[in-house]
Amino acid sequence: MKMMTLMMNNHFKTLFLTFLLLLSLGGKSAYLLIPMDEEGQTNHLKAYGIAYWVLQQEVEMEWLLNYRGGSFLIPYNDAFKVECQIRNVSFEKISDASAAQIRQELSSPAVNMNVVKLEKVPKIAVYSPKSKLPWDDAVTLVLTYAEIPYDLVYDEEVLNDLLPMYDWLHLHHEDFTGQYGKFYAAFRNAPWYIQQKNEAESEAKRMGFNKVSEQKLAVAQKIKEYTIGGGFLFAMCSATDSYDISLSAAGVDICEPMFDGDASDPNYQNKLDYTQTLAFKNYKLSQNPMEYEFSNIDVTQTRKVKPEKDYFTLFEFSAKWDVIPTMLCQNHTQIVKGFMGQTTAFNKSLIKSDVLIMGELKSAGEARYIHGEMGKGTWTFYGGHDPEDYQHRVGDPKTELELYPNSPGYRLILNNILFPAAKKEKQKT
Repeated sequence: MKMMTLMMNNHFKTLFLTFLLLLSLGGKSAYLLIPMDEEGQTNHLKAYGIAYWVLQQEVEMEWLLNYRGGSFLIPYNDAFKVECQIRNVSFEKISDASAAQIRQELSSPAVNMNVVKLEKVPKIAVYSPKSKLPWDDAVTLVLTYAEIPYDLVYDEEVLNDLLPMYDWLHLHHEDFTGQYGKFYAAFRNAPWYIQQKNEAESEAKRMGFNKVSEQKLAVAQKIKEYTIGGGFLFAMCSATDSYDISLSAAGVDICEPMFDGDASDPNYQNKLDYTQTLAFKNYKLSQNPMEYEFSNIDVTQTRKVKPEKDYFTLFEFSAKWDVIPTMLCQNHTQIVKGFMGQTTAFNKSLIKSDVLIMGELKSAGEARYIHGEMGKGTWTFYGGHDPEDYQHRVGDPKTELELYPNSPGYRLILNNILFPAAKKEKQKT
């Protein structure tokens, strides 16, 4: 009898220990940690797509700023694990206790780290013409590769006030001055250039404008209103400087006859209004229609940087006090390979004092990645055309991102995509 009782006690004890072990094992899988450091992640770009997809499932998550390259912490779910496996995104199962330990580590004033909650699915728009152009856009390439959905909008949608439907707007490689990208010297006889010019002129007339430059100014001003109202604006390459130039030239004709059919205003340089711009001041416009350049904002023609030495450095901000630029600079390296474009980088001497420089090549006096606030919204300008194609030319094939799944330059774009998803903290009073 005693033996039977002992055996039963041992049986119940075994069952109890097994139960505790199962509880323990279950606790270890309470979160998915998606590491974003160089060693821990096989596909940084698709990891952003996982983060976006989790938000689409109405699940909040955490962005661990400066922790292992800006990792993501997601409540555990078998479906999330499977999705990571399908997309070849590295992840680690961790327990509640481990997640709490990470949060505690990040909260310490002794470390430059922080936790930001991501809770909203950003609705994304890309400002781009519907017709095919002989170049690709880095943002649409990486959004497609990361499997993040977006809508195309162009002049008609902007002028019809559809932008407030979106949280985030990217300006495709664009010329807002009405000079057709300053491609006249090299491509004025190219079929695509002639077609683009004819389509733009027809569209401007259809929408009630006398000139393409007037339509583009109206679009630029609508985009500015969108930003002031709380939108997130992102632009690359020529959509950065040409945008500011357009705003500063409101009511001034800066286009030569081959662009708009009549002469430019005399002495138009002195009629620019720099108070209307987002980022730049005191720049001098290129008054030569045969020059592939808008102004001296861009340093493409003047820089003396060898390709093998063309790198820019990201600033390290305080993750606890400067949360926004910290989010925008998350990466697995602070040194990013440079790349050219029609607008490669910005002359630092022409950047307004209230603009935050987040990435620069200090030895050359150029800024690459800048940010600012306007009204309730923010804007980010990123120089260059394609982070993984050093000198992308008109007609070149698109970059295959399958070859660059861990691109630091493309990560900066995707940081901006997730930025609107962050929980807005109340201002301290």
